[in-house]
Parts: sequence; C-alpha cells; structure tokens
Amino acid sequence: MSRTTQAPKLLRGAGNYIDDRFHLAKTGEKQLRKVFPNHWSFMLGEIALYSFIILLVTGVFLTLWFKPSMAEIVYDGSYERMQGVVMSEAYASTLYIDFDVRGGFLVRQIHHWAALIFLGSMLIHMLRVFFTGAFRKPREINWLIGIAIFGLAMVEGLFGYSLPDDLPSGMGVRILQGVMLAIPVVGTYISMFLFGGEFPGQDIIPRLYMLHVLLIPGILLALIGAHFMILWHQKHTQYPGRGHTEKKVVGVPMLPGFAVKAGGFFFFVFAVTVGLSGFVQINPIHLFGPFTPTSITSGLQPDWYMGFMEGSLRIFPNWFDIDFAGYSIPTGVLVPGLVIPGILFGGMALWPFVEAWISGDRRHHNVADRPRNAPVRTGVGVAGIVFYGLLWLAGSNDIISETFQVSLYGTTWFFRIGVIVGPIIGFMVAKRICLGLQRRDREQLSHGYESGTIQQLPSGEFIEVHKESSDETVHVLQSKAPVSRIDVESHDDNGVEAPASRGMMGRLRRRLADWYTRDNVPFEDVQPHTGHHLHHGAHYDESADADTKQEATSGA
Repeated sequence: MSRTTQAPKLLRGAGNYIDDRFHLAKTGEKQLRKVFPNHWSFMLGEIALYSFIILLVTGVFLTLWFKPSMAEIVYDGSYERMQGVVMSEAYASTLYIDFDVRGGFLVRQIHHWAALIFLGSMLIHMLRVFFTGAFRKPREINWLIGIAIFGLAMVEGLFGYSLPDDLPSGMGVRILQGVMLAIPVVGTYISMFLFGGEFPGQDIIPRLYMLHVLLIPGILLALIGAHFMILWHQKHTQYPGRGHTEKKVVGVPMLPGFAVKAGGFFFFVFAVTVGLSGFVQINPIHLFGPFTPTSITSGLQPDWYMGFMEGSLRIFPNWFDIDFAGYSIPTGVLVPGLVIPGILFGGMALWPFVEAWISGDRRHHNVADRPRNAPVRTGVGVAGIVFYGLLWLAGSNDIISETFQVSLYGTTWFFRIGVIVGPIIGFMVAKRICLGLQRRDREQLSHGYESGTIQQLPSGEFIEVHKESSDETVHVLQSKAPVSRIDVESHDDNGVEAPASRGMMGRLRRRLADWYTRDNVPFEDVQPHTGHHLHHGAHYDESADADTKQEATSGA
C-alpha cells in the first residue's frame, strides 16, 4: 500500500507562489515529485548535458575576444616566438586569449575538453540505450533526436576546432574541402559557396564562426530541449528488478532527492573538466603556428570523434575511382568521407524500425533489456563498435607504424582486412557469449546458485549444494521476454499462410525473424528454484526442441 508523503516546505512555498498567479501549483508540485530510477549508467546522459552547459558558458567568454577574420596582420603580441610572423586575425586573437587575457588559456582548454567529454559521454550513452533496447516503442523519436544531436555535435566540434586557423585546423578544413569536392555534380558549387572562392579564401573563418556560435548551437538547444521534454513525458526506462514494471517506476523523486544529486554531480563534472584542463594540455596552437597552404605537418591527429573518418580516408583504396566522359568521381574520398558515415548513422537511425519489423514487437517498453537477452542486437552493436574502433585506430596508422617499427603499408592492409573480418568475428563472439550467459541464467533460475559447499553422499559421491537465489535476482532472471516466432504467427489456425507472408518481403521477414530468434534460450517453462537441495547436475540440451529440456539430478 502506497504512503503519501508531504512535500518539503520549500516546494510548498514555491507552489503557493505560482498558484496565486498562474494556478499551476498543483500541476507543478506533481511534476516536481516525478520519480527517476537509480542506476549509474543514467549519469552518462547527465554528463553530456552538464558538458554542454560548460560549453555554452566558456564559449560566451571566448567570443568576447576572438576575431573571426582572415585578414593578415604581423603579430606583435606577448608570445615572443611568434613576433614578426604574418598570420590571420583569427590566429592572433586566439594567441591574445591564451597569453594576454587573464585565465583565457584555461578557459579555452576547458572549452575544448568539455567538447570532447560532451561527445564521448553521448556516444557511451547511446551505446547504453542501444544495448538495453531503450530505443524501442515509444522512444523511437527520441532515439532519432539523439542521433541528430550527436551528428550535429560532431560538425560543431569540427567547425570550432577549425576557427583558430592554426596549422592542424587548416589541414582539417582542407580535408573537408576535399570531401565536398568529391560529391558529384554539386561538390564544386558547395565548396565555392562555403569558401567564397578558391581555398582558403577570406570568408571561411567568418562563415564557420557564424555556424559555430549561432546556427548549430541554436539547433542543438532546440533538439536537447525536445529530447528532455519527450523524456519527461514518457518517463525514464529502468532496469529489471523487484517492483519494476512497464507501468511502475521505482526510484527517487525529482525534488529534493534527484535535484540535490544532480546538482552535486554537475559540480563534479565541472571539477573533472577543470582538472583535465589544468594538468593535461590539449591543442596548444602556439606550438603549431598559423596555417599556410604550403606547410604540412605529421604526427598530429584530429579530435577523437573525427578519428574514424580520418582512418577511413587513409585506408580506402582508389581502385574504384570513376572517369567517364571527362568527369571524375574520386570514390577513394567520396566513400570514406560520406558513404561510410552515412552507413553508420543511417544504420543507427533505422535499427529500431528494422528490429520492430523483424520481431513483430509493437508493445510499449519501459523496462530495459539485459544485453544478453537480445543476442543478435548485442552482436550487431559489438560489430559496429569493432568497425568504428578499427577505423579510429587506422586514423593513426603512421604513429602505429613508427611506434612499433612496422611497415606503413602493412598497417594499412591490416586495417583494410580488419574492417571487413573484424565486425563478423565480433558479432559471432558477442552472440555466443550472450547465449552462454542465457544458459547460465536458466540454470540459476531453475536450480539456484552454486553455494561453494561440497557434501558427500552416502554412496561416497561428492556434490555441490545449490541455494535459492534472492528475490531481486529471480525478478531479474525472469525479466527475459518470451521469444516471439514470426514463422508460427504467419499462419492461421488451419495452417493457411497469411497473405502478407506470401510476398518477397514477407518471406524475407520470416527468414530474418528465424535468424533473430533461432538460438535464443527459452525461459517460459522454467520454475524458480525454492528451498535448499542437493543438485548433481543439470544442463540444457541445445539439440532438443525449444520447449524441451533434459535434467539429471541425484538426491542425498
């Protein structure tokens, strides 16, 4: 039976103040008592939010002194090693922030570190959502919004990284122009529009600045606001456990418990960001010098979130370049620069709808899956991580070659083969691990857990005592949903094939559903173990039908 607790005095006072003016106190008090579930992985989204706030605050500070201009000047500022060097006003103003503005260098470091943490926490947060199935109905739209936020954040980071007009950022802009030029028909027009003429031109920094501080942040603010509004309306997902159902959320209320915890966590994130900025230097532009089209550098890497694109550009061969009727399509740049990122982001966006179509699952899901209970989804996720990770490592193939004294061409071929074979191996290994964990869960649910106590039977045989699992563990183990079988549902009671299953798409769906569910371990016929008993051995016979099992037991 639930017990109603009185709201804190501060909350009641605020409610009365609002109610006297807008008559919204009752609604506001109810919303502020909203329950949020407890789990450490939910903090990943909070880290991304707090990093974004830090980005906004430090970005406003930096705009007070940064000059987005490509006009050339002779530097005569405080940094003696650059005095007399011809550079753009953008680079000179960045040096001014670093060496003349009190705390400017620290704030710029905080801004850069917050950007890296923002994207890193978002990526891990999205992986958590994917592996637990938190993108399923009714949260598909919020999943798409999250992907859009991550993609825009990558572009925002690239543009911000390019603003100082130092040597590494200028080379990044040059690569960006090369990718644009590789687009058939319209690539040259896009490049001329962005750069205002030939590379590098005089307009690129002002235009990137406008996009970086005005347009993209505005879109990000709108998307983040929509993301949290939908989250607030649909409630937060929660992990399986006692009392956790599709209609009941177990956790702490927004005020005071969650608000106090969230406020303290914000300052913790801020402290870590400042600590990294103070002790781990990043992007020291004063060591690189200004960008000139005739200068090159080696050993430098882009920010981590652009590493996979750098790697794909390095290892993709030019064997498939097209020359026809005087026109060229450099697929060695077009495919790694646009097609591969499109496959990654497009695959993430389409997966919720593909999985729902394959499984026929149209239910609302407020309780998250355990990754082991969705082995194919987990395998696909691991395959994507392996693919992304190998491309990311390929972005530093020159450093790997130099560090380990191996052939640069050898590392290139290793990654070319690895990005094809690696995801396949990753999928197979992850799926087998998930199925093995399912069998262990079935064993534990049916026979309890291994206590470590060995007893001797009168016959002289030694056996281990299995003990009853806790209620919380039993609830978690029983959270595995029944395995839906599309091949059964596609026929009526008389065995007649449904019209929708007769076409090409229907047959494809049945085959994919069979692949998706074929090896899943059924839990429907398992009764939770109760009471202590001596268990000799039990195993699940994979070769038997899904509804059968074989047990071998011996009593004391």
